[in-house]
Amino acid sequence: MDIQKIIQDLRDELNQHNHNYYVLDTPTISDFEFDQKLKQLQELENQHPEFYDDNSPTQRVGGTITKNFNTVVHDYRMYSLDNSYSKEDLVDWETRIQKVLGNVPLQYTCELKYDGASISITYENGKLKRAVTRGDGFQGDDVTNNIKTIKSIPLKLKGEYPSRFDIRGEIILPFEGFEKMNQELIEIGETPYSNPRNTASGSLKLQDSSEVAKRPLECLLYFIVGNNLNIESQYEGLEAARKWGFKVPKEAKLANSIEEVFEYINHWDTHRHNLPYETDGVVIKVNNFHQQDELGYTAKSPRWAMAYKFKAEQVSTKLNSISYQVGRTGSITPVANLQPVQLAGTIVKRASLHNADQIEKLDIRIGDTVFVEKGGEIIPKIIGVDFAKRNPDSEPTLYITKCPECNSELIRTEGEANHYCPNFYGCPPQIIGRIQHFISRKAMDIEGLGGETVALLFNNGLVKDYADLYELTVEQILPLERMAQKSAENLVNGVQKSKDIPFERVLYAIGIRYVGETVAKKLAKHYKNIDALQNASLLDLILVDEIGEKIAQSVIEFFENKENVKIIERLKQFGVQLELVEKFNPNATDKLSGRTFVVSGVFEKFSRDDLKKAIEDNGGKVGSSISAKTDFVVAGDNMGPAKLEKANQLKIPIISETDFLTMIMD
Repeated sequence: MDIQKIIQDLRDELNQHNHNYYVLDTPTISDFEFDQKLKQLQELENQHPEFYDDNSPTQRVGGTITKNFNTVVHDYRMYSLDNSYSKEDLVDWETRIQKVLGNVPLQYTCELKYDGASISITYENGKLKRAVTRGDGFQGDDVTNNIKTIKSIPLKLKGEYPSRFDIRGEIILPFEGFEKMNQELIEIGETPYSNPRNTASGSLKLQDSSEVAKRPLECLLYFIVGNNLNIESQYEGLEAARKWGFKVPKEAKLANSIEEVFEYINHWDTHRHNLPYETDGVVIKVNNFHQQDELGYTAKSPRWAMAYKFKAEQVSTKLNSISYQVGRTGSITPVANLQPVQLAGTIVKRASLHNADQIEKLDIRIGDTVFVEKGGEIIPKIIGVDFAKRNPDSEPTLYITKCPECNSELIRTEGEANHYCPNFYGCPPQIIGRIQHFISRKAMDIEGLGGETVALLFNNGLVKDYADLYELTVEQILPLERMAQKSAENLVNGVQKSKDIPFERVLYAIGIRYVGETVAKKLAKHYKNIDALQNASLLDLILVDEIGEKIAQSVIEFFENKENVKIIERLKQFGVQLELVEKFNPNATDKLSGRTFVVSGVFEKFSRDDLKKAIEDNGGKVGSSISAKTDFVVAGDNMGPAKLEKANQLKIPIISETDFLTMIMD
């Protein structure tokens, strides 16, 4: 038996499946089957280290720690692009080109300008050799280990290709992945990321490549550079790169005149809002490489390319004041309070200033006239100051040094952007925020108790932590504002009913930093009860599937706090579920193993929750949204039209609840 051939065949097969899934968006095997083959390859490689290959699919999970990123000189300089903001600018640009080339026929390649982090990747003999950030254009940082974790980047090329070349692209974070990452941060009380571009860029410089592997980054490639490429034009280069296995945006188009360029711009100025990524313009390139060579470069930019920037809606208004909010983890967020102004169809009164560094970078001062845009056209952000209108007597903004709520001295940990209030058990917004998190729908889901009522209970001295909720009486609550007999009874009954909430949700509810819903389920399943989790060592925790050092350290710190331990002991006394109750299900099967289902609509034979449980009981996975990973959509009456359209676009089978029953009965 030729073990080396078996290993290589497995690598080739897994590389092809990665390409099908992440580049072509047409998977041919289930996630389960892929994981089994990857596991088999991993075992064979462990048994036969003599056949190690740093471009094996097993290397994509990361795990390499890079303390310092080496600076590497680019083989070919990475130039910036000149920007244009009007069609007149583009006409002038074409006139300059024609003067150099002599009024010859021109073709242009039009491509969307994706807003991400630029990267240059070197391939040698068909294998990924090195990946370097743009840096200053002449040299950048070697981020090869992190780039290898991005599954849309091929480790080994297909077909025939030059022996050595560089390919340039943009590392981007799709909106869906960005929103999911932010939702997870919000759930654990952390400050969300400001925009996809900065998050993608920051990901490239994370020291632990396994953390990069967890982020849904993609790489869109757009330009090949090297010697003896046997490629005559930009558009031909895009087609070639696609054949070699790269993810090349399909939106690129050849234009035979500047009028066709304008048509392309007009189309995407409207339709870009339907794309899954951030775009901020169109890049227009003279298509023919010989003409590009003839046009050459200025000191900063190629003369043969121009970026047309879409107009972001922007307004100016006055900054009246800056206030500071305290989150439940103690994180301080500065907020700009603005003179109300209309922007993109809404009245904007406030905008996040993110942190002290952002305030200092923009030199924002109270009383300034500031420019406001909607970041990603969703979140209002201040992008600059109109210095011409600044009062000459204005003073630089001094970031607060004490908590605005409890007056504690703020701290800022090295490497973190935010300031924190350390007064964990004495700062009112932190206490109220933790209790509000505890009672929230995805946590203890306490009926009759909302965020405002929590603040009311705290401000009246009835609760100082979430364990106090279990000692509340109707008599204590009745005197409070807006509280009647029935509402007081509902609140007390809701608290008592929450004792039936399962352990994994209680674990999420107690608010351990970085422990969101998914992590709480994994920890509950692994440790079974709160005592085992409390006694776990740092190493034990790190060895749990998908629990990294950051989460593990946070769990350790939570249980090292004596106040936290006291509260947990009180929850035990009150009868809150702090142990996993594993119910035996005689009807459980693995018939749906490796398949992902999305449920949409109203059903006759099941409630939606029962249908989801039936999927999981039979070994399937329930997806929250339709994607290329979805195997089936179970559709009831009134299925959402957007989901129907997405399922049809991706050619995902749509089945009825009767079809589903047949699947699990056979």
